[in-house]
Amino acid sequence: MPPRDGLAPARLRTPSSGDWTTMRAHLLDRIPRATPERLDAMLAAGEIVTAAGPLTADTPFTPSTTLWLHRSEPDEARVPFPIEVLHADDDLVVVDKPHFLATIPRGSHIRQTVLVRLRHELGLPELSPAHRLDRATAGVLLLVARPELRGAYQTLFADGLVAKTYEAIARHDPDLELPRTIRSRIVKRPGVFAAVTEPGEPNAETRVELDTHRDGLARYRLFPRTGRTHQLRVHLHGLGVPILGDDVYPELRQRPDGDFTRPLQLLSRSLEFDDPVTGARRRFTSGRTLQAWDDPDGWAG
Repeated sequence: MPPRDGLAPARLRTPSSGDWTTMRAHLLDRIPRATPERLDAMLAAGEIVTAAGPLTADTPFTPSTTLWLHRSEPDEARVPFPIEVLHADDDLVVVDKPHFLATIPRGSHIRQTVLVRLRHELGLPELSPAHRLDRATAGVLLLVARPELRGAYQTLFADGLVAKTYEAIARHDPDLELPRTIRSRIVKRPGVFAAVTEPGEPNAETRVELDTHRDGLARYRLFPRTGRTHQLRVHLHGLGVPILGDDVYPELRQRPDGDFTRPLQLLSRSLEFDDPVTGARRRFTSGRTLQAWDDPDGWAG
């Protein structure tokens, strides 16, 4: 089943046993959002398929069978910021991601993601990310255009072979001794949005430098050697200078859907690495600025 407007179909697998007489009955139990009317319309249109072909309303239930369908999507507020393409060739697409746009579909963010929007806008249905940025973080993001190259670029990030530079705006603490390297153990548990620091073997490392400061604010340069979830946010919070605009650290704040004001002041400034395909040294740099530093009056307002 091909993607629809850049969105790949969902893949489901039926259980190894069950009391359903038809695949339709199983899907009604399996997909809470599917009404009988909507499911019957999808079946009539041939929009639910297995390797043997489209299902019908009378197709008998078959255990351990893979099927594909385009699920109903949640309502999403459109993220009103363009995705700027910094570089594109036959292998790579590198973009300057705006704040508030997730990298890949997850939870309530489906179409309003970098991956789905770019697959549609660029006509690249097999585009995939080599790494991820948080929805709240802006800046340089690298995606792979050809599936056969995905592993090579993802391995660069997994093996720490990409030099990453970030910028963050936070309170200036004149007593904070910088530069310094932070090593800690960060744990992110399923179902809990905030990551925590726990005793144990360190799994996260960030070098923190002070770039400049003015009027009580500082611009910090961050050089992560690892890529734990929320690593930079956790490390700066641990130093007593949480990043401005953070909805999680130090306290969780519920942001209304469609509120695009006061974004997290964290930017992926650059990525640099030896290309695993061509061998060339690659460097990509964001052209974005952080609002709290560039326009403090607008941020305060």
